[in-house]
Amino acid sequence: MPAEPLSANAIEEALRELPGWRLDGDRITRTYRLPSHFAATGLTVHVARIQDELNHHSDLTLGYNTVSLAVNSHDAGGAVTRKDLELAARVEAVAAGHGAE
Repeated sequence: MPAEPLSANAIEEALRELPGWRLDGDRITRTYRLPSHFAATGLTVHVARIQDELNHHSDLTLGYNTVSLAVNSHDAGGAVTRKDLELAARVEAVAAGHGAE
């Protein structure tokens, strides 16, 4: 069963609990800055594990000392759903442990 798209108001309300995340068109996005490339790589691997656990994957980009995510739900026509917010919350919960800001 496809996930239900959220309204822009519901997304904005939920993002108040996710500092640094924002609505960008039809996706929620966040870029983390880390102390080194090695730390950024560690966060990328951790995010990949979370995505596999949730069976929900974002566009995940590793830079020199940055990690960027952009996520929406393809099964909801490319809209933002609760699954996207759950992924964002899980990533947010582990990011600081990697030194992310």
